[in-house]
Amino acid sequence: MGATTGVGAVSLLHCFSKSHTLSLASFRILPRLTCSFSSSINFNISFAPPKPKPKPNNLHPHPDLSNEPDGPLLIPWIVRGEDGNLKLQSEPPPSLLNAIATAQTGTRKDSNQKTKTTAATTKPQKIRATAPPQHSKAARRFYNQNIKESSGARLSKVLAASGVASRRSCEELIFEGKVTVNGSVCNTPQTRVDPAKDVIYVNGNRLPKRQPQKVYLALNKPKGYICSSGENESKSVISLFDDFLNTWGKKRPGVPTPRLFTVGRLDVATTGLIIVTNDGDFAQKLSHPSSNLSKEYIATVDGLVYKRHLMAISEGTTIEGVHCVPDAVEILPRQADMQRARIRIVVHEGRKHEVRELVKNAGLEIHSLKRIRIGGFRLPPDLGLGKYIELNPTNLNALGWKS
Repeated sequence: MGATTGVGAVSLLHCFSKSHTLSLASFRILPRLTCSFSSSINFNISFAPPKPKPKPNNLHPHPDLSNEPDGPLLIPWIVRGEDGNLKLQSEPPPSLLNAIATAQTGTRKDSNQKTKTTAATTKPQKIRATAPPQHSKAARRFYNQNIKESSGARLSKVLAASGVASRRSCEELIFEGKVTVNGSVCNTPQTRVDPAKDVIYVNGNRLPKRQPQKVYLALNKPKGYICSSGENESKSVISLFDDFLNTWGKKRPGVPTPRLFTVGRLDVATTGLIIVTNDGDFAQKLSHPSSNLSKEYIATVDGLVYKRHLMAISEGTTIEGVHCVPDAVEILPRQADMQRARIRIVVHEGRKHEVRELVKNAGLEIHSLKRIRIGGFRLPPDLGLGKYIELNPTNLNALGWKS
């Protein structure tokens, strides 16, 4: 029974080898093994070759095995052919090779793109300096006449600069409907106008096209004059400039007469330096606390002045809920022709009657008070009471203003 089974197995292997077209020559043949049974029948058994072990530090993923002594190693690939049947082949399918090649190419491309992007972000880009575009004269003229906003100013400011009235009075005239612009009544003081192009009437009188030039004057104010620009004030500081305003038209024909006003105030009993102008921006700059301009006064007092009086003045006093402290307090040497003591006081707050309140709080009584300096500009010692001078650019710079 065992012999018959062994012969049948050999016949079956022989038939299997003949019925298939796959050649066994491509497989590696191992040494023949002999199995012996009790019936003394020999079998020829072949095994598949063992897988090769990967070599360390091998740069080639698929080593060339054609030079091996036992022949090349077959790696079968099961693929579906064009006829739809499965078949074995020794090479990978083309679709797999294309996918591998595409993946490798895409990875390299992405790494190159990242490298280029990083280099582009790290390197500073050079910006070329380009010249501003040049426009024709006609284009610039059209822009200045029709588009440029800085050519116009607020209506109330234009009226005040033309000498109509103060800024507040001009606003009241506008609200009352007494001002027309280009034939229409204008009730908005913020309307931007240009006297050179717009036709402006105030109470039936046309406003001049040309604006008066800026005027800056320094006056040595006498005692008894008030710092008001009202027309009904007989002893106004502005009345001291009547000769200046009356001769304005002769010296500057065609230019409107400026409307002058004082920068800040001095009380009726105080004399000395005060600035007069028609420039509202200049007056706002000097009067605003942010300018921090110091003001120097000479106070002539009755009685004797002791150290305790100077200490009391330097400690300051409260005016309208604000504690005001002077910058400097000093007693001046007594002059031969003057029997009263004089105190130099420098302040920067500019509160109403500040110097008078400081002296009064110390227990002294002021006989006369005179302001001699504002900022870096000092009243000329040879300028008489009621006289004035025009300020030059150097004087304006001393006041912190650049015309």
